[in-house]
Amino acid sequence: MKSLLNITPVCSWLAGAERPLIIAGPCSAESEVQMLNTAKSIAAIDSKIIFRAGIWKPRTRPNAFEGVGKVGLGWMKKVKEETGMLISTEVANANHVEECLKAGVDILWIGARTTVNPFSVQEIADSLKGVDIPVFIKNPVTPDMQLWIGALERINQAGITKIAAIHRGFHSHASTPFRNDPKWEMAIELRTLCPDLPIICDPSHICGNTDLIPYVSQKALDMDMHGLMIETHCMPTVALSDAKQQLTPAQLSGLIKKLVVRKSNSQNPDFKNKLEELRESINKTDEDLLQILMNRMLTAEKIGTYKKENNVTILQKNRWEDLLNERLSNAAMMGLSEEFVRALYVLIHEESIRKQTEVMNNKISI
Repeated sequence: MKSLLNITPVCSWLAGAERPLIIAGPCSAESEVQMLNTAKSIAAIDSKIIFRAGIWKPRTRPNAFEGVGKVGLGWMKKVKEETGMLISTEVANANHVEECLKAGVDILWIGARTTVNPFSVQEIADSLKGVDIPVFIKNPVTPDMQLWIGALERINQAGITKIAAIHRGFHSHASTPFRNDPKWEMAIELRTLCPDLPIICDPSHICGNTDLIPYVSQKALDMDMHGLMIETHCMPTVALSDAKQQLTPAQLSGLIKKLVVRKSNSQNPDFKNKLEELRESINKTDEDLLQILMNRMLTAEKIGTYKKENNVTILQKNRWEDLLNERLSNAAMMGLSEEFVRALYVLIHEESIRKQTEVMNNKISI
């Protein structure tokens, strides 16, 4: 079900909002000198870049650097005065919102650890009633679409229509090259459910290191995301938080110059005709695929009946392992990714087990 968000288009309230919108600045505000040096270097790249810095830092364990607090808002104000850039920071409760509004912060964002808690989001929403300020909402730390949309709806229902989502990846126990699994399919689903919602990618938190940031940044733009939030520090090696994932201003400049911004569509009639032809081919292939899946499940039901008649268990562990290994081997020869094929066959196997279970429980008669 699509979410009926009331969204004011970015281009109507933010100058220079054409893709890609860039939000850059240090993970944490650490000192006035650090803030001004970083901000002036970023402004030299493009004064339309929005400056970001964490004032309050939610940390997993105590005694870690948890931000300088509201004193940092004074440094943010100075950044705005001396560079002309808009300023933005994270809020996690009503007090944070109040302090930011007093300081003239231009854009607020809600972090992943806060998005996961509806009580905290509602507290922030209540404190924003009657206020006209843009609010961006990061995805929750876990891949829960309802939590993400729920946070967007709570802020929207408080009267905030200048909203956007920030895709910063999701915590995962699996071994991946990323700090947070991007799970691009979640961003695609959000776009489907909220088609008018701008989505900004946070490559810094997805990657956890600077090496992968160019790749993730380009992929985000290729996925038609509206912009990027990239942590940038004048001296990343001495940063008090997330040192490994922060670019220098010079690296940020180089990245921006190399990004390729593609259009959402083309007015070329030959392109449109060819695209429709290829899409029709996909439609036909999908019809064939659904027919094949239906036939496979019908066969699974027959297998369930045969197992029941012979008093044999549904799960055949060795058969499943042999089948999966064979399919993965064939897939590799066909140029299909192991991750995709493994996930696909796990779903197929689960559905086959469900079908056989129904037969065992007399819910299906063959």
